[in-house]
Amino acid sequence: MRSTISRALSLLTLLATACGGDDDGPSGPVDEGEAPAAGCSGGTLSSGALYRFCFPPDWNGELVLYAHGYVRDDAPLAVPADAPGGIPIAAAVNSLGYAFATTSYRANGLVADVAVDDLIDLDERFRESYRPDPTVTFVVGVSEGGLVAALAAERDPERFSGALAACGPVGDFAAQIDYFGDFRALFDYFFPGFLPGSPVEVPDELRANWESQYVPQILAAVESNPDAASQLIEVTGAAVDGGDLSSVAATVVAVLWYSVFGTENAQERLGGQPYDNVGRVYARYAADPAARDAFGRFDTSGELVVPVVTLHTTGDPEVPFFHEPLYGAKVAAAGAAGLLTQQTVQRYGHCTFELAEVQSAFATLVQQVSTAVAVRP
Repeated sequence: MRSTISRALSLLTLLATACGGDDDGPSGPVDEGEAPAAGCSGGTLSSGALYRFCFPPDWNGELVLYAHGYVRDDAPLAVPADAPGGIPIAAAVNSLGYAFATTSYRANGLVADVAVDDLIDLDERFRESYRPDPTVTFVVGVSEGGLVAALAAERDPERFSGALAACGPVGDFAAQIDYFGDFRALFDYFFPGFLPGSPVEVPDELRANWESQYVPQILAAVESNPDAASQLIEVTGAAVDGGDLSSVAATVVAVLWYSVFGTENAQERLGGQPYDNVGRVYARYAADPAARDAFGRFDTSGELVVPVVTLHTTGDPEVPFFHEPLYGAKVAAAGAAGLLTQQTVQRYGHCTFELAEVQSAFATLVQQVSTAVAVRP
């Protein structure tokens, strides 16, 4: 769920003209109701979240709100500067005729619940500042932002016309938390003594020396003991690329990253230790009930009123593909299966999409929103 923007808005290699950098176009506050001019401007929302708006020369009257992926909680707040293929996402969206808006959120880390509120504030600020109001508002999110997009569509369908949720943990939030915890617990079982701390206690020393000391040690351990590494992957069900042995090491490092940099923040945001594996045959950790109860703030309901399109690689080691059937079952149980389109990509990696795949997903969302608006009384 890191801010891996996937080639996800690689809608993208269409000529990027407007809003290419932080100094393009007008800056600072604008008069309420001002007609938009080509270029970008930004500021700060009431929550403290930073924001940025960008307009193309010929605005089509529709708006894309972009929800970025996971950023470690100790990083400074910043408007996402995601630029897959070297093309800023704002410029890519503008090149298709859409206005673009994004936010840093009010904080980094595990913030999907309050990030929805920040998207609402972002939309309000946009409508206060510019006229006319957008005729259609899409939410596009990747990784943790994919969860933000799905939650936004479920929780405020009057505001958001539809969502593209790419590679997000939309199916079962508890299962995602337990996946990270299980992986760390099983790594410690198969490779004892390599990492200090535990799945529920991460010492500062591990975070501080992760890249310089521990990642090289993990890579060497996986290479020197491939049998243990294979058992780790088999037991956890983590995705690897069967044709590429280096993907085993890549998966191990990627999944452990979340244990190292996300555990303490998750405990703070959820009000207790959330990981639970009681009943397993390896080291057992019992969750704090209050922390498990707090999962509801991050869990989708499947209750859709507007179209949602999901996009996921089948071999995602960070946000496993199991979220897709779980979310599909939720939506079906809510009687809204006709509003969900799930597009899958047979590939290893987190958000590793090709241009045509993302174009197809976004085009599907545009078509479904258009149809929904046309039949709305």
